[in-house]
Amino acid sequence: MKEKRLELLKTLTETPGVSGFEAPIRKVLKDYLSHLATELTADNLGSLVAVKKGADEGVKIMVAAHMDEVGFLVTSITDDGFIKFQPLGGWWEQVLLAQRVEILTGKGRLLGVIGAKSPHILSAEERSKPVKIKTMYIDIGSTSREETEQAGIRQGDPAVPYSAFHLCENGKSIMARALDNRLGCALVVELFEELKDIHHQGTIYGVMTVQEEVGLRGATTSVDVVRPDLAIAVDVSVATDTPGIGADDIASRNYLGKGPVIGFYDASMIPHTPFRDLVAQVAEENKIPFQVDVMAGGGTDAGKIHLFRQGVPSVVIGVPVRYIHDHTGVAHLDDYQNALRLLTALVRAIDSGTLQKLRDSI
Repeated sequence: MKEKRLELLKTLTETPGVSGFEAPIRKVLKDYLSHLATELTADNLGSLVAVKKGADEGVKIMVAAHMDEVGFLVTSITDDGFIKFQPLGGWWEQVLLAQRVEILTGKGRLLGVIGAKSPHILSAEERSKPVKIKTMYIDIGSTSREETEQAGIRQGDPAVPYSAFHLCENGKSIMARALDNRLGCALVVELFEELKDIHHQGTIYGVMTVQEEVGLRGATTSVDVVRPDLAIAVDVSVATDTPGIGADDIASRNYLGKGPVIGFYDASMIPHTPFRDLVAQVAEENKIPFQVDVMAGGGTDAGKIHLFRQGVPSVVIGVPVRYIHDHTGVAHLDDYQNALRLLTALVRAIDSGTLQKLRDSI
């Protein structure tokens, strides 16, 4: 089972799918879900909707995980063959320099490195300031525009971080790019695997959304396809167990290995309180460890889903990850396993009676 899980995580994290260019990862997810779902469709933006019918088809539960990753878009090529780019999704300039990227061209993948003016020729004032993305470029080793164009690079090509999946020495932690949010996608795939042989009441809609990193766009369209009664956004959260983070820097501290998080607040949504409490209750009843996440910034697909029509009671279940929106993140397999246990127990606990109680509690 562990080998199968690691292979799933390796495949999903190493498959490209930057915002707006999700076709490669969508194909892989479609292949995984095709034999697990009752129905499998996509909306007009490309979000994938997998359906697993339950005994009570009147209860519709949307389990959403975004398939896109942060990356880059080629904007121009200089006369000397360097490639200018803009970010797709949120990037912090300091994590970019000297990192390798893969540019996805019509001819295939090309490896490049992000560069900027050498520190050896910077003025003292320039060295004291962070390097801005607008001054960076991607270098593929060309010496002219012609060479770069002959290699297949065109304006509008996407680029993704170049980083391999790795199981850490403790056998519990993993390093990979795109853990935000291929972890969530993997959890939806494994949830559907679990539900093959487990009785459940509600109909589960596993939705792999697109363009989350650039404005929760896929969630905005796919929720109209599903029109759910309840929604669970499955995403990652910022692990805050690294050095240098003080008590005044964060509202809640989340550690690797101490369980998945239940979102209590983020900049896009205050969760439906009775539904949030039900998630915590299910975790406690099943002896599943969990952590509370209060995040002043950021958001998830639930930020759009919960505002659909008259409102959709929504919650967030996440896996703590160090160094999200970076070339390499770090996550813990115990947190992943317990997130899967919580999702499975939660969807099994929801029936028409549960739904009515949640509605009556408003």
